[in-house]
Amino acid sequence: MSDPAVNRRALVTGGSGAIGAAICEHLASRGCHVFIQAHRNPDRAERMAETLRAAGGQADTLCFDITDPDAARDALEPLVADTPIQILVHSAGVNADAPLAGMNSEQWRLPIEVSLNGFHNVIQPLLLPMITTRWGRVIAVSSVAGILGNRGQANYAAAKAGLHGAIKSLALEVASRGITANAVAPGIIESPMTESVFDRDTIRRLVPMQRAGRPDEVASLVGYLASEEAGYVSGQILSINGAMA
Repeated sequence: MSDPAVNRRALVTGGSGAIGAAICEHLASRGCHVFIQAHRNPDRAERMAETLRAAGGQADTLCFDITDPDAARDALEPLVADTPIQILVHSAGVNADAPLAGMNSEQWRLPIEVSLNGFHNVIQPLLLPMITTRWGRVIAVSSVAGILGNRGQANYAAAKAGLHGAIKSLALEVASRGITANAVAPGIIESPMTESVFDRDTIRRLVPMQRAGRPDEVASLVGYLASEEAGYVSGQILSINGAMA
């Protein structure tokens, strides 16, 4: 059933990834018009949009590099010129793992450019139009690494921890305007990437619930934060990790 409170325009960055696609599906099923942002996988994003439309949802794709502020502005400013986007889910992220002692400057920079600087580049064109509506939901998909740290991921952990600070600060800035800002920090979630890194025994050892989470479980939490019911939840980092932390 569509929820009138969530029947709004939503942008999902990294919408062609495993978690991003689940979020797009969930929001579309709740009545949102979903804009699926992609950069490296535009064909996958378009297939996702076609699937959502075939199921009766509203979906379009946006292809641009979120690490390029000019490209983000050029793609998003015309989109919100007449009708603001009121839900932003920043799900884009990338790994460039290496021990810090051997990590080169490009490896250090890449996750920060996508997760942290990309968040700034995307929120900037959307925020003032969102504020004029006096209703909005900003949700960043972070990681347990941003809370606990992780060997070989100092760059990724720094990017996600930086997102936490940005979200908490934004929540304070827009609290009086009917806009919430929160982050969701998943642990090990089923995806092609995690399957190549974590075998079943490793997951059982690391996760007290002894299984990986599912993308739809993350999407359900994001969907709640994007809803009318979550209007008093803001400035929070919500873990979804099977009791890892």
